[in-house]
Amino acid sequence: MDHTPHHPERHPRGTASWGTAVKATLHCLTGCAIGEILGMVIGTALAWGNVPTMVLAIGLAFLFGYSFTLFAVLRAGLGLKAAIKVALAADTISIAVMELVDNAIIALTPGALEAHLTDGLFWSALLGGFAVAFVITTPVNKWMIGRGKGHAVVHAHH
Repeated sequence: MDHTPHHPERHPRGTASWGTAVKATLHCLTGCAIGEILGMVIGTALAWGNVPTMVLAIGLAFLFGYSFTLFAVLRAGLGLKAAIKVALAADTISIAVMELVDNAIIALTPGALEAHLTDGLFWSALLGGFAVAFVITTPVNKWMIGRGKGHAVVHAHH
């Protein structure tokens, strides 16, 4: 039996809908995609190696992913320090799962790491990785929201 106090802004334990999970994952995916594509484009255009390009892409994915939530809760009236805590709590696991899956797909796609911006393989591996990451991250977000974690903490401030 759950003995934690009831918080109306949270989803009751285990009741997150798939729609809520999909919205949270799309929110995460948007920030991740912008950051990762930007990082891949910059690294590839500058002819960086695979490791620095992926580090830049992952770093920018986290930056943009957190920024989307940060700006939303700042607009809702939260102070900067509290908003940063909410963004970190809401997005860290979601972004980490998304980036792990997406980058694994890119790394495991033959020729994708050597592809250039003008190659269809570059874009198909990147976008295909996001599609697979979305499918894997959505149930993770559903589980977390159902337990009052992840994007559930953002809903308290909307």
